[in-house]
Amino acid sequence: MEIILLEQVVNLGRLGDLVTVKEGYARNYLIPKGKAQRATKENLAEFEQKRAELEAQQAQILSDAQAKYEKVNGASIQISQKAGVDGRLFGSVTHYDITDALNAKGLEINKNQIQMPTGPLKQIGEFTISVSLHADVVATITATVTPEQ
Repeated sequence: MEIILLEQVVNLGRLGDLVTVKEGYARNYLIPKGKAQRATKENLAEFEQKRAELEAQQAQILSDAQAKYEKVNGASIQISQKAGVDGRLFGSVTHYDITDALNAKGLEINKNQIQMPTGPLKQIGEFTISVSLHADVVATITATVTPEQ
């Protein structure tokens, strides 16, 4: 299915790009989330009329993400969990725990923005975690996992 992107989508394209994707991806995710619309003649004409407005919206979203980057980048959080003698956690530290710790510091972060490519943290120690504020803006934070006393 050919669609018009209404915003930048990671690994797919930028605002205004005509791309071909699988029909289920377009129908079930891109179109309902407002990230794209079908590429018909009417929709193409309508998009060209709204192009400047959509570009201004995307520029505003990017500038907001860059402002938040200044606050978030380099932040450090400390999370206490029950741990065994060998340093392994009885549970794990997930993106929910990291989001709660960042929000407690006054940094409004959504759990979907936390990137943990190796999965939940299961050891005591210091870890570097990426926070995706925008497709082009990725901040780095330090999470220190300590044993609960």
